[in-house]
Amino acid sequence: MKLVIQLVLWIVIIFLGYLVFNSIYEPIKFNEVKEARYAKVINNLKDIRDAELAHRQVTGKFVGDWDSLVRFIDTAQFTLTQRRDTTVMDEEYRKTYGVDRRIEIVVIDTLGYKSIKDSLFKGTDRYKTMMNIPIKGVDRKFDLTAGTVDKNDTKIPVFEAKVPKEVILYDQDPDLVNQAEEIVGVDEVPGPFISVGSMEEVKTSGNWPLKYGDAE
Repeated sequence: MKLVIQLVLWIVIIFLGYLVFNSIYEPIKFNEVKEARYAKVINNLKDIRDAELAHRQVTGKFVGDWDSLVRFIDTAQFTLTQRRDTTVMDEEYRKTYGVDRRIEIVVIDTLGYKSIKDSLFKGTDRYKTMMNIPIKGVDRKFDLTAGTVDKNDTKIPVFEAKVPKEVILYDQDPDLVNQAEEIVGVDEVPGPFISVGSMEEVKTSGNWPLKYGDAE
């Protein structure tokens, strides 16, 4: 009987030890998976932001459609300019007062054009897949929207690209995913989404911390 009790006790001890080990190991493993996946997602969001900023620079607005954004990158060009200061005769002043006067102006010269595709993506075609969530087992695109917000009676272009954390961490422990959605802190991505831009305020930054690279 004593031997049986000892055996049962050892089984209980081993089981409890396993539970303690798991309670420590699982969050560590989860964080490793989470940070690796976040990094991949954020790299795509940076490309999306660059493409959207180029679209606004050329067209004056953001775009909320992936096909239109990819087509824009394929075909559009940046205008290369140079600003220079010069002086010219103030003709109105001379006509009014009969006196010569020169004024300073800024002249913008067009030097040429450069492909947006080459400028942003350096000969690669990753912009054609930047809309896809880059996580194995996930067949989904980032949510993309664009429009305007009113600021001081002025409509200002805005955009937002985002993905729920639960999609990125679809195969992880639900309790740990819930914790990731509620987490706050300067070294963490807050809230239930990883996103760049906003449909509610004028910003083009991402919501990730500096350890994942520049959010601006």
